[in-house]
Amino acid sequence: MISVSNVTVSFGSWNLLDGISFHISDGEKIGLVGKNGAGKSTLMKLITGEQTPTRGSVEKPAGVRIGYLPQIMEHHRGRTVLEEVLSVFDYLREMEADLAAVTATLADRTDYESNEYAALIDRLNELNDRLALEGGLSPEAQAQKVLTGLGFRKDELGRRTETFSQGWNMRIELAKILLSAPDVLLLDEPTNHLDIESIEWFEDYLKNFRGSVLLVSHDRKFLDNVTSRTVEILLGHLHDYKVPYSQYVTLRAERIAQQTAAYENQQRMIEKTEDFINRFRYKPTKSNQVQSRIKALEKLERIEIDQTDTATFNLRFPPAVRSGDVVFKGTDLTVGYPQKVVFSDARIEIKRGEKVAFIGRNGEGKTTLMRVIMRELEPFSGEAWRGYNVHIGYYAQNQEDILDPSETVFSTLDRIAVGEIRTKLRDLLGAFLFKGEDIDKRVSVLSGGERARLGMACLMLKPYNVLALDEPTNHMDIQSKDVLKQALKAFDGTLIVVSHDRDFLDGLVDKLYEFRDGKVTEHLGGVDDYLRRRKLASLQELERKTPAQAPVAPEKAPSKPAPADNAAFKARSKEERKLKNRIDYLEKEIGKREKRMGEIEKVLAAPGPSDDIMELTREYLELKRALDADTEEWTSLMEQL
Repeated sequence: MISVSNVTVSFGSWNLLDGISFHISDGEKIGLVGKNGAGKSTLMKLITGEQTPTRGSVEKPAGVRIGYLPQIMEHHRGRTVLEEVLSVFDYLREMEADLAAVTATLADRTDYESNEYAALIDRLNELNDRLALEGGLSPEAQAQKVLTGLGFRKDELGRRTETFSQGWNMRIELAKILLSAPDVLLLDEPTNHLDIESIEWFEDYLKNFRGSVLLVSHDRKFLDNVTSRTVEILLGHLHDYKVPYSQYVTLRAERIAQQTAAYENQQRMIEKTEDFINRFRYKPTKSNQVQSRIKALEKLERIEIDQTDTATFNLRFPPAVRSGDVVFKGTDLTVGYPQKVVFSDARIEIKRGEKVAFIGRNGEGKTTLMRVIMRELEPFSGEAWRGYNVHIGYYAQNQEDILDPSETVFSTLDRIAVGEIRTKLRDLLGAFLFKGEDIDKRVSVLSGGERARLGMACLMLKPYNVLALDEPTNHMDIQSKDVLKQALKAFDGTLIVVSHDRDFLDGLVDKLYEFRDGKVTEHLGGVDDYLRRRKLASLQELERKTPAQAPVAPEKAPSKPAPADNAAFKARSKEERKLKNRIDYLEKEIGKREKRMGEIEKVLAAPGPSDDIMELTREYLELKRALDADTEEWTSLMEQL
């Protein structure tokens, strides 16, 4: 469908993209990965035509419709949420108006045999056909369905767009793109401002989307659940893998390991050959052999190892000074703003050493509670109490507002650093990948990922014993998120984090506070535990399971079931048989997969010369993925028996 052919994008003598080529086919779901600044957003702009390549070409079929969601966009004002989203259907109203005009014109014409009358009839039929193809749900129903999926409540659809945050306006733009029914979706970090439930809805939407998707995301699970192909941009070059992200990571490591082994073997062979040539170069009896080996070396195709970008920032938080046992306690908190109560009657207690996540829809009060903890906002009622010797390092979500755009990278730290750390600022910035001339860059020209790193660097200037981080991973690449996650796991103080990133939270936090419908609920355990409980507790799940599980109350000592009860009994028995048949099938499939995986493990433990290790590894990973899915379904079905 879309072909990128030998494209180069240059800035002076430096190539951001260097002769890359790839193809997007109909219906493909592709993950585009690479470090911040690698050129992912640039590639999307090349496809949309917003940017032109220095060399090469981008070819698209005539009439292909592309829906593009950039990281940064302009938001429209002056209309309600529903009005703004319905603007994508303006073409329907134009067609309906055109149809009415043609119909009115035909009613006044009597020249039935003329060419003009025939042209009007053709136009009438064309408009009717096009409107018929647009049948189904009304535009209002379609808009409400998508907006609800993206997290809007019905009572919010009448609010004007300018009363919502930037993150919610991004959802409005995303809804408009989805409703415009494009052939290709180009999505640049679409999950940055989506909460967990909206991400799950969006995953399902993309899985069922019939068009092509090119997706940039730093959410590993989102990529795995949506994409089946991974394209990596690395040091200006492109590497294509026909697998989802997690498998790409494994295959990439194996490919580099195989290349390294082959390279080392070839280098040993070359060294031995050159040694033979040097030893016998001037010996007449060996001249033919020497010449033969010289020619062989000249014809030899040298193995090269793919370049890797190993630069990563180093993050280790300073040791935390001991605080009191209770870091923060909120009792019967009602919090909000003059025009709105955000949540009420909340009870929150965070103890020393706990790692706590605030989760829930945007606008439900997570950042608002952060402001209460930071004493930037007083509650309407209740008590908000901060513990003894608590020193909080705060990373705000709106780094673009917190950081002064007129400052340089160096002066941002220099302005707030005190004491001995001032002599080590260049080393500290180097650890966060700001090296050489980078430290003189203005904050205004930094990318989202660079601003995130600079904000983290600011937290290293003092030995905080509590870290309060509001969406710290927005705009961070996957490798940077992993570095931050490991540093936070090793941090010996207290962590309070707002995040929608399931992979980032998994294994990091041990308690969650869910913000929902004006209430704050405590959940002990990690994010996966929360998600499992949330699904089991949902009304839809409960209603789905009740018919198969609820016992039928008998009549008073009947000798046999009454007709209505008999029908219910038969229906229930039928459901149970279907359930057991499915369980039997899954048990057989699980057995087959485990047996084949065992066979592959034996081969991989001692591969022979004819064994294709790459193909066996790929098959093993596919089997493992299918086995996990079958096992999860088997467990769920067994609970229903």
